[in-house]
Amino acid sequence: MRKFSYVPVAFTVAAVMLTAACGSSRGTEATTTGSAERAVSTNNGAQPSQAGRLSVWKSEKLGQVVTDGAGFTLYRFDKDTAKPPASNCTGDCAASWPPVLADGAKAGRGMDPGLLGSVKRADGTKQLTLAGWPLYRYAEDTAPRQTRGQGVGGTWFAAAPDGTKAKAQAQEAPGEPNDLPALSTVDDKERGTIVRDGKGRTLYRFTKDTAWPMKSNCEGACLEKWKPAELVDKKNIKGIDPKLIIPYTRPDGTKQLTIDCWPLYWYTGDKKPGDTNGQGVNGTWFTVRPDGKLAK
Repeated sequence: MRKFSYVPVAFTVAAVMLTAACGSSRGTEATTTGSAERAVSTNNGAQPSQAGRLSVWKSEKLGQVVTDGAGFTLYRFDKDTAKPPASNCTGDCAASWPPVLADGAKAGRGMDPGLLGSVKRADGTKQLTLAGWPLYRYAEDTAPRQTRGQGVGGTWFAAAPDGTKAKAQAQEAPGEPNDLPALSTVDDKERGTIVRDGKGRTLYRFTKDTAWPMKSNCEGACLEKWKPAELVDKKNIKGIDPKLIIPYTRPDGTKQLTIDCWPLYWYTGDKKPGDTNGQGVNGTWFTVRPDGKLAK
């Protein structure tokens, strides 16, 4: 009598999913994981946030920026109106951009209390306004004084104390490009189209890394010169397929940007935007094409 071996269905499915993660169909996996990442952020930021006592801090790039009582940056939305005050961010938008509640809000030092007000949202809650502009937090800001929402979609900007866009007060470093997406491409005379970050810095790949399993082998002293590229909002990229963007969790728990499962870095030896001084270093570091391949 022939004997049959039994393989649990759950184990089989798990094995198939792991095998397919970063192979020839990496784009599909990237989309799934990216969606999961966004879902976590959405769930964390779905509830309106308390304002508390507002404060003002000076960002090196954005000038004076308004934060809530917990130190998180507050934003305004270009599609809203201030006269009369009205919010046009609802549904999924409000999940990513939680409205700041007016109840209990107080103006901090450097702010005019007379500029604070409120607007009634469709669900009946009162949202805090500054000079008539409804205020929001950004779900992707995970720590105080982060400004990951700045410029997202070309419509979201940190709020200055007078209610204007903090962008209008930005003091850009000499030679630094203005208003770049968080991730984009640029044409290099020698290497063709390569990838850069929101500060115009060239991004690189390390040939000792692996895409499957996805792993960075730049640790310790290596990280003194090669800095892991930060994860970006898929809505704020240009020239790269969002499906290829997937986060890599480093040993210290931070999230590193990857394209097609390859970890990306910027080089401290590049002194100004557009520099490619890291190209070919030790025969292991190279610029990157929009599809994640090496640009040698």
